[in-house]
Amino acid sequence: MKGERLKLVLASSSPRRRELLSRLGVEVIVVEPGVRECYRSPFYPSQAVEVASSKVEAVLGIVGEELPILGADTVVVLEDVPLGKPRDAGEARRMLAMLRGRWHKVVTRLALYVPGEGMSLDSVVTEVKMRDYGDDEIEAYVRSGEPLDKAGAYGIQGLGGLLVEEIRGCYYNVVGLPLSRLAKMLREVGLNPWPALGGEGKRVDRGG
Repeated sequence: MKGERLKLVLASSSPRRRELLSRLGVEVIVVEPGVRECYRSPFYPSQAVEVASSKVEAVLGIVGEELPILGADTVVVLEDVPLGKPRDAGEARRMLAMLRGRWHKVVTRLALYVPGEGMSLDSVVTEVKMRDYGDDEIEAYVRSGEPLDKAGAYGIQGLGGLLVEEIRGCYYNVVGLPLSRLAKMLREVGLNPWPALGGEGKRVDRGG
């Protein structure tokens, strides 16, 4: 018998995260947490923990404790310098120039609240090397408008993929939601990330 769809509150306005979850068949309820993403240099992973968990806590105060709530925070880090979302086109140009021809890290921190289980946290790091692209390519990319709502001023799943030479680790982490790690977290708290494959409900055995 076909299983029940997993229903999840997403504490994020990111269209990319919503799209990825929807592709998996998850019923997504989006609630904007209203949490400012602010990072200090040098960057420590605890900063991303604070943002992700703050998103979940903010949404808990809005929707209550009936459904699982997922918060995530993704930041690009270049030699301990955090690069969040650019404030304008000029800052996007500067970020892309800094990243050119260099390796950097993409860090995503996940916070998952499950009723009766509490909050669990996890993180994923992917290394990305940018191509030695030209100033004209930076200008063309910035003019597209794509960099302005992306951490580090690029989106690997869009035109920004033209600027990426190599990655080490999870591709979906660079997009903003590491799906494999999320599936592991869901299984650990007894939630089924594979409802279409069978089972009468959302709860699953935690073994394996």
